[in-house]
Amino acid sequence: MQKPSIPKGTRDFSPEEMAKRNYIFNTIREVYHLYGFQQIETPAMENLSTLMGKYGEEGDKLLFKILNSGDCFSGITDEELLERNAVKFGVKACEKGLRYDLTVPFARFVVQHRNEITFPFKRYQIQPVWRADRPQRGRYREFYQCDGDVVGSDSLVNEVELIQIMDEVFRRFGIRVCIKMNNRKILSGIAEIIGEADKIVDITVAIDKLDKIGLDNVNEELRSKELSEDAIARLQPIIMLKGTNREKLAVLKQELAASEIAMKGVAEMEFILDRIDKLPLKAELELDLTLARGLNYYTGAIFEVKALDVQIGSITGGGRYDNLTGVFGMDGVSGVGISFGADRIFDVLNQLDLYPADSLQTTQLLFVNFGEKEENYLLPLISKVRAAGIRTELYPEAAKMKKQMGYADTKKIPFVAIVGENEMNEGKINLKNMLTGEQSPVTIEELIGQF
Repeated sequence: MQKPSIPKGTRDFSPEEMAKRNYIFNTIREVYHLYGFQQIETPAMENLSTLMGKYGEEGDKLLFKILNSGDCFSGITDEELLERNAVKFGVKACEKGLRYDLTVPFARFVVQHRNEITFPFKRYQIQPVWRADRPQRGRYREFYQCDGDVVGSDSLVNEVELIQIMDEVFRRFGIRVCIKMNNRKILSGIAEIIGEADKIVDITVAIDKLDKIGLDNVNEELRSKELSEDAIARLQPIIMLKGTNREKLAVLKQELAASEIAMKGVAEMEFILDRIDKLPLKAELELDLTLARGLNYYTGAIFEVKALDVQIGSITGGGRYDNLTGVFGMDGVSGVGISFGADRIFDVLNQLDLYPADSLQTTQLLFVNFGEKEENYLLPLISKVRAAGIRTELYPEAAKMKKQMGYADTKKIPFVAIVGENEMNEGKINLKNMLTGEQSPVTIEELIGQF
């Protein structure tokens, strides 16, 4: 018989892991609510016409496509089958696909429901996404995203609030972070100034890897994209810019003065920094010109959060996009959003052992079961205890005492209540502290008062 297994790049989550994940989702949810965001959900699958062409050629390859139910060969000729062309076959045999991110479905949602939505629309969404990627450490084929976006407003106050949201979430988790920030307009201006405006994507993709592959390899990659030596030389002082955020902006103002778009980007960064300076930010906020965020649809500020005490990729990212809904025929809707990487945050909290003890929501009290008579006596009492909000179990059968105590131990239940013939006669409950081994007879009211 075949051993049961799950697809590569997916995971099961145990009760303990689920408790930890829920702690993450609930914390993020609470902070989003604090800032007036409302939750939506979209289906796991979308029409392929919604998804294709939105993530670039690479992204299209990573979409999980769903075979049409019924006869998926209808409309496909024998010649086409003999051609064995997977792409062509996929186009005809699949109309739907699993969502690749939450942003494109959100854009579709906004366009489809525009008459019911109040703008600016602040929405958050916590759902799984799927990518047919090569699974490796920290990269899964099914993972959760926790997105928050504001659409229908050009105001940079939204960027300021998103920085505060990121700061507050990681403050609550107890994770020390650096929020890195850049602006696509500055990057476009850089490409313009060095005379390679049409190579903006190649330039940003390469410099985004500076952390991972180092300066020499970045320059090699730029050469492979046919950038001139002169352009690469002019790029160096900008890539290697040091100093405080304000000092960096001062240098950019000089270096990029001839580029109108770059000056716009610098002004946007100044606006954000001016507001942030007035706020009690716990995280470090750093202007980082090598930050490019791979996706093509960002047009303004871009963000990435790095954990300071753990070696791991970015744990949150996002930015401003000017025309999210344009691909669905609704132009001019600007938005800005962030996405918390729940799976990476999970790993960071585990490595740093930062889960609060009460986040695991395990059983607090177990009632020992001695038999039918005691069961009947205990059930109404247990109802009372649960009504007081105490997480309580009654062992389901009159097993040996050792077995019931072993159950409490394994599940790390801190208190066990023992009620036999004597206790029933006296209206008392013998309460045992599993940590200290102490036992004391208490009334139901006293027991409730102890939690």
